[in-house]
Amino acid sequence: MALLQIENFSFSYPRSAQPALQEINISVEKGEFIGITGPTGAGKSTLTCCLNGIIPHFQGGSYQGRISLGGASIFDRSPAQITRLVGSVFQDPEAQIISPEVEQELAFGPENLGYPPAEIEQRIGKALELAGIPGLRNRPTVNLSGGEKQRVAIAAALAMLPEILVLDEPTSELDPVGTDEIFQVLNLLNKKHGLTIIMVEQKTEQLAAYADRILVFNEGRIALEGKPRQVFARRRELEEIGVRIPQVARLAGLLGGYERCTLPLTVEEGHLYLERILRR
Repeated sequence: MALLQIENFSFSYPRSAQPALQEINISVEKGEFIGITGPTGAGKSTLTCCLNGIIPHFQGGSYQGRISLGGASIFDRSPAQITRLVGSVFQDPEAQIISPEVEQELAFGPENLGYPPAEIEQRIGKALELAGIPGLRNRPTVNLSGGEKQRVAIAAALAMLPEILVLDEPTSELDPVGTDEIFQVLNLLNKKHGLTIIMVEQKTEQLAAYADRILVFNEGRIALEGKPRQVFARRRELEEIGVRIPQVARLAGLLGGYERCTLPLTVEEGHLYLERILRR
Protein backbone atom coordinates (compact mmCIF):
# COMPACT_ATOMS: atom_id res chain seq x y z
CA MET A 1 0.00 0.00 0.00
CA ALA A 2 1.26 3.49 -0.88
CA LEU A 3 2.09 5.77 2.04
CA LEU A 4 0.12 8.64 0.46
CA GLN A 5 -2.70 8.19 -2.04
CA ILE A 6 -4.50 11.07 -3.75
CA GLU A 7 -7.45 9.92 -5.84
CA ASN A 8 -9.50 12.08 -8.23
CA PHE A 9 -9.05 15.03 -5.89
CA SER A 10 -10.42 18.48 -6.71
CA PHE A 11 -10.60 21.57 -4.50
CA SER A 12 -12.21 25.00 -4.89
CA TYR A 13 -11.80 28.05 -2.65
CA PRO A 14 -14.97 29.89 -1.57
CA ARG A 15 -16.35 32.23 -4.22
CA SER A 16 -13.73 31.07 -6.73
CA ALA A 17 -14.84 30.66 -10.34
CA GLN A 18 -12.23 27.98 -11.12
CA PRO A 19 -11.08 25.00 -9.05
CA ALA A 20 -7.59 25.38 -7.58
CA LEU A 21 -7.03 21.64 -8.05
CA GLN A 22 -8.71 19.40 -10.61
CA GLU A 23 -8.75 15.59 -10.65
CA ILE A 24 -5.37 15.09 -9.03
CA ASN A 25 -4.10 11.51 -8.81
CA ILE A 26 -0.81 10.86 -7.03
CA SER A 27 0.60 7.77 -5.35
CA VAL A 28 3.66 8.21 -3.11
CA GLU A 29 5.63 5.28 -1.75
CA LYS A 30 7.51 5.43 1.53
CA GLY A 31 11.00 6.84 1.01
CA GLU A 32 10.29 8.67 -2.25
CA PHE A 33 11.49 12.20 -2.98
CA ILE A 34 8.78 13.91 -5.05
CA GLY A 35 9.51 17.26 -6.68
CA ILE A 36 6.61 19.50 -7.70
CA THR A 37 7.03 22.51 -9.96
CA GLY A 38 4.91 24.72 -12.19
CA PRO A 39 3.96 28.36 -12.79
CA THR A 40 2.42 30.67 -10.21
CA GLY A 41 -1.21 29.83 -9.55
CA ALA A 42 -0.89 26.24 -10.76
CA GLY A 43 -2.21 24.77 -7.49
CA LYS A 44 1.09 23.66 -5.93
CA SER A 45 0.72 25.48 -2.60
CA THR A 46 -2.94 24.49 -2.38
CA LEU A 47 -1.89 20.86 -2.56
CA THR A 48 0.59 21.30 0.30
CA CYS A 49 -2.16 22.92 2.38
CA CYS A 50 -4.35 19.89 1.77
CA LEU A 51 -1.56 17.60 2.93
CA ASN A 52 -0.67 19.43 6.14
CA GLY A 53 -4.23 20.09 7.34
CA ILE A 54 -4.45 23.83 6.70
CA ILE A 55 -7.20 22.76 4.31
CA PRO A 56 -9.86 22.07 5.53
CA HIS A 57 -9.19 22.85 9.23
CA PHE A 58 -8.07 26.49 8.82
CA GLN A 59 -8.97 27.34 5.21
CA GLY A 60 -12.45 26.67 3.91
CA GLY A 61 -13.55 25.41 0.53
CA SER A 62 -15.17 22.43 -1.15
CA TYR A 63 -13.50 19.25 -2.28
CA GLN A 64 -14.17 16.00 -4.06
CA GLY A 65 -12.12 12.83 -4.09
CA ARG A 66 -9.86 11.40 -1.44
CA ILE A 67 -6.46 11.95 0.17
CA SER A 68 -5.37 9.04 2.35
CA LEU A 69 -2.25 8.72 4.48
CA GLY A 70 -1.44 5.27 5.75
CA GLY A 71 -4.79 4.05 4.44
CA ALA A 72 -6.96 6.57 6.34
CA SER A 73 -8.48 9.80 5.00
CA ILE A 74 -6.41 12.81 6.00
CA PHE A 75 -9.57 14.89 6.31
CA ASP A 76 -10.88 12.60 9.04
CA ARG A 77 -7.85 13.39 11.20
CA SER A 78 -7.55 16.28 13.66
CA PRO A 79 -4.81 18.94 13.21
CA ALA A 80 -2.85 17.32 16.05
CA GLN A 81 -3.04 13.92 14.36
CA ILE A 82 -1.91 15.37 11.03
CA THR A 83 1.01 17.14 12.74
CA ARG A 84 2.26 13.80 13.99
CA LEU A 85 2.28 12.44 10.44
CA VAL A 86 3.13 15.40 8.19
CA GLY A 87 5.93 17.88 8.87
CA SER A 88 5.66 21.23 7.09
CA VAL A 89 8.27 23.76 6.00
CA PHE A 90 7.17 26.98 4.29
CA GLN A 91 8.76 29.61 2.03
CA ASP A 92 9.55 32.17 4.73
CA PRO A 93 11.17 30.77 7.90
CA GLU A 94 10.55 34.13 9.58
CA ALA A 95 6.82 33.39 9.44
CA GLN A 96 7.30 29.87 10.80
CA ILE A 97 9.80 30.35 13.63
CA ILE A 98 8.08 31.72 16.75
CA SER A 99 10.55 31.07 19.58
CA PRO A 100 13.51 33.27 20.64
CA GLU A 101 15.94 30.33 20.84
CA VAL A 102 16.52 27.29 18.62
CA GLU A 103 16.01 24.74 21.40
CA GLN A 104 12.67 26.30 22.34
CA GLU A 105 11.56 26.24 18.70
CA LEU A 106 12.21 22.51 18.43
CA ALA A 107 10.52 21.82 21.76
CA PHE A 108 7.37 23.78 20.90
CA GLY A 109 5.58 21.10 18.86
CA PRO A 110 6.26 18.09 21.10
CA GLU A 111 5.40 20.10 24.22
CA ASN A 112 2.04 21.10 22.81
CA LEU A 113 1.24 17.48 22.08
CA GLY A 114 2.03 16.55 25.67
CA TYR A 115 5.14 14.44 25.26
CA PRO A 116 7.20 13.90 28.47
CA PRO A 117 10.35 16.03 28.98
CA ALA A 118 12.74 13.10 28.51
CA GLU A 119 11.25 12.25 25.10
CA ILE A 120 11.25 15.92 24.06
CA GLU A 121 14.95 16.11 24.92
CA GLN A 122 15.67 13.06 22.77
CA ARG A 123 13.64 14.43 19.88
CA ILE A 124 15.45 17.79 19.99
CA GLY A 125 18.89 16.17 19.93
CA LYS A 126 17.96 13.79 17.13
CA ALA A 127 16.33 16.51 15.00
CA LEU A 128 19.34 18.81 15.35
CA GLU A 129 21.66 16.00 14.28
CA LEU A 130 19.48 15.07 11.29
CA ALA A 131 19.32 18.69 10.12
CA GLY A 132 23.09 19.05 10.58
CA ILE A 133 22.84 21.92 13.06
CA PRO A 134 23.68 20.61 16.57
CA GLY A 135 25.85 23.69 17.11
CA LEU A 136 22.83 26.01 16.77
CA ARG A 137 20.94 24.54 19.74
CA ASN A 138 21.45 27.48 22.10
CA ARG A 139 21.56 30.23 19.49
CA PRO A 140 18.99 33.06 19.37
CA THR A 141 16.87 32.56 16.28
CA VAL A 142 17.01 36.25 15.42
CA ASN A 143 20.78 36.00 14.82
CA LEU A 144 20.60 33.14 12.33
CA SER A 145 21.18 33.44 8.59
CA GLY A 146 18.38 32.64 6.15
CA GLY A 147 19.78 29.18 5.45
CA GLU A 148 20.22 28.47 9.17
CA LYS A 149 16.64 29.54 9.90
CA GLN A 150 15.31 27.25 7.21
CA ARG A 151 17.31 24.35 8.62
CA VAL A 152 15.89 25.14 12.06
CA ALA A 153 12.40 25.03 10.53
CA ILE A 154 13.23 21.62 9.05
CA ALA A 155 14.57 20.42 12.41
CA ALA A 156 11.41 21.63 14.17
CA ALA A 157 9.34 19.58 11.74
CA LEU A 158 11.61 16.55 12.26
CA ALA A 159 11.16 16.81 16.04
CA MET A 160 7.57 15.65 15.46
CA LEU A 161 8.89 12.43 13.83
CA PRO A 162 6.67 12.80 10.74
CA GLU A 163 6.00 10.15 8.11
CA ILE A 164 6.26 12.77 5.35
CA LEU A 165 8.07 16.11 5.13
CA VAL A 166 6.18 18.61 2.92
CA LEU A 167 8.09 21.70 1.81
CA ASP A 168 6.62 24.67 -0.06
CA GLU A 169 9.44 26.50 -1.90
CA PRO A 170 11.77 26.49 1.12
CA THR A 171 14.71 27.94 -0.84
CA SER A 172 12.86 30.81 -2.53
CA GLU A 173 14.53 33.44 -0.31
CA LEU A 174 17.95 31.78 -0.11
CA ASP A 175 21.14 32.42 -2.06
CA PRO A 176 22.85 29.58 -3.97
CA VAL A 177 24.92 28.52 -0.94
CA GLY A 178 21.85 28.38 1.31
CA THR A 179 19.90 26.53 -1.38
CA ASP A 180 22.59 23.87 -1.71
CA GLU A 181 22.70 23.43 2.08
CA ILE A 182 18.97 22.78 2.23
CA PHE A 183 19.03 20.28 -0.63
CA GLN A 184 21.98 18.44 0.88
CA VAL A 185 20.12 18.11 4.19
CA LEU A 186 16.99 16.87 2.42
CA ASN A 187 18.99 14.40 0.33
CA LEU A 188 20.60 12.99 3.48
CA LEU A 189 17.22 12.68 5.21
CA ASN A 190 15.78 10.93 2.18
CA LYS A 191 18.60 8.62 1.12
CA LYS A 192 20.16 7.75 4.48
CA HIS A 193 17.16 7.90 6.80
CA GLY A 194 14.36 6.98 4.38
CA LEU A 195 12.21 10.05 5.03
CA THR A 196 9.50 10.62 2.42
CA ILE A 197 9.76 14.12 0.97
CA ILE A 198 7.29 16.14 -1.12
CA MET A 199 8.85 19.42 -2.21
CA VAL A 200 7.39 22.31 -4.19
CA GLU A 201 10.28 24.14 -5.83
CA GLN A 202 11.05 26.39 -8.78
CA LYS A 203 14.79 25.68 -8.84
CA THR A 204 14.71 22.88 -11.36
CA GLU A 205 18.47 22.25 -11.39
CA GLN A 206 18.27 20.97 -7.82
CA LEU A 207 15.00 19.10 -8.33
CA ALA A 208 16.50 17.33 -11.33
CA ALA A 209 19.52 16.27 -9.27
CA TYR A 210 17.73 15.05 -6.14
CA ALA A 211 14.09 14.11 -6.84
CA ASP A 212 13.03 10.57 -7.74
CA ARG A 213 9.98 11.85 -9.62
CA ILE A 214 8.81 15.23 -10.95
CA LEU A 215 5.22 16.46 -11.12
CA VAL A 216 4.56 19.56 -13.25
CA PHE A 217 1.38 21.40 -12.30
CA ASN A 218 -0.49 23.74 -14.62
CA GLU A 219 -3.92 25.32 -14.11
CA GLY A 220 -4.73 23.02 -11.22
CA ARG A 221 -3.85 19.80 -13.02
CA ILE A 222 -0.83 17.55 -13.36
CA ALA A 223 0.45 18.36 -16.83
CA LEU A 224 3.55 16.16 -16.80
CA GLU A 225 4.82 13.41 -14.52
CA GLY A 226 7.81 11.10 -14.55
CA LYS A 227 11.45 10.69 -13.67
CA PRO A 228 13.48 13.91 -14.00
CA ARG A 229 15.11 12.85 -17.27
CA GLN A 230 11.75 11.98 -18.79
CA VAL A 231 10.09 15.23 -17.74
CA PHE A 232 12.88 17.67 -18.59
CA ALA A 233 13.37 16.10 -22.02
CA ARG A 234 9.96 17.56 -22.97
CA ARG A 235 11.41 21.01 -23.51
CA ARG A 236 8.72 22.51 -25.73
CA GLU A 237 5.86 21.48 -23.44
CA LEU A 238 7.66 22.86 -20.40
CA GLU A 239 8.36 26.15 -22.17
CA GLU A 240 4.70 26.47 -23.11
CA ILE A 241 3.70 25.87 -19.49
CA GLY A 242 6.32 28.33 -18.24
CA VAL A 243 8.59 25.96 -16.36
CA ARG A 244 12.30 26.69 -16.36
CA ILE A 245 14.43 23.83 -17.70
CA PRO A 246 17.77 23.02 -16.02
CA GLN A 247 20.51 24.90 -17.86
CA VAL A 248 22.51 21.76 -18.64
CA ALA A 249 19.43 20.10 -20.16
CA ARG A 250 18.65 23.26 -22.15
CA LEU A 251 22.17 23.33 -23.57
CA ALA A 252 21.95 19.66 -24.54
CA GLY A 253 18.62 20.32 -26.23
CA LEU A 254 20.09 23.16 -28.27
CA LEU A 255 23.05 21.03 -29.34
CA GLY A 256 20.78 18.08 -30.12
CA GLY A 257 21.77 14.48 -30.51
CA TYR A 258 20.87 13.09 -27.11
CA GLU A 259 18.41 10.34 -26.42
CA ARG A 260 15.80 10.98 -23.75
CA CYS A 261 17.33 8.37 -21.44
CA THR A 262 20.75 10.10 -21.62
CA LEU A 263 19.65 13.73 -21.19
CA PRO A 264 22.24 15.40 -18.93
CA LEU A 265 20.79 17.09 -15.84
CA THR A 266 23.81 17.92 -13.66
CA VAL A 267 27.05 19.76 -14.36
CA GLU A 268 28.98 16.49 -14.14
CA GLU A 269 26.68 14.83 -16.66
CA GLY A 270 26.97 17.93 -18.85
CA HIS A 271 30.77 17.60 -18.93
CA LEU A 272 30.51 13.99 -20.08
CA TYR A 273 27.91 14.89 -22.69
CA LEU A 274 30.07 17.69 -24.14
CA GLU A 275 33.08 15.36 -24.23
CA ARG A 276 31.09 12.89 -26.31
CA ILE A 277 29.95 15.67 -28.64
CA LEU A 278 33.52 16.93 -29.12
CA ARG A 279 34.85 13.43 -29.80
CA ARG A 280 32.41 13.08 -32.69
